[in-house]
Amino acid sequence: MCFYNRRRMGGEIKAVSNLIQRNTSFSFDVPELTRVQGWIVGFIRMRDNAGLETFQKDVEKAYEIRRSTATGILQLLEKKGYLERQSVSEDARLKKLVLTAKAIEVHDQIIARIDAFEAQLSKGISEEDKEVFFRVMDQVKKNLNSEGK
Repeated sequence: MCFYNRRRMGGEIKAVSNLIQRNTSFSFDVPELTRVQGWIVGFIRMRDNAGLETFQKDVEKAYEIRRSTATGILQLLEKKGYLERQSVSEDARLKKLVLTAKAIEVHDQIIARIDAFEAQLSKGISEEDKEVFFRVMDQVKKNLNSEGK
């Protein structure tokens, strides 16, 4: 069979990836937040929702970044009004990271956009087919991870 007459998984994944990029590139952006800053706000919000306090070392570990990089990102989030550092009673040197109401509002708006996009993406797909999709994607990732080693 000719190369061009056959559907290939890699080509389909690339085409879907391009469509997702095209449909999400502007809809999730907050003009004054970089993508990384948005991820960190989301990380802190996720930990808040789980009842966990978050410290700079948690951000460093989660994103495998240096202390100086984390400091710079967190200082910018503070400057922009998305984050406060609050002392903890056990250790005055330790500062927990607390999102401001502004950060929570922006995060919730982004999550609503993501949920709406996910609904568009999965429209007409049964729960059973979604389970198959995720199993297949898990296997594709496993295949690619094992090949790279």
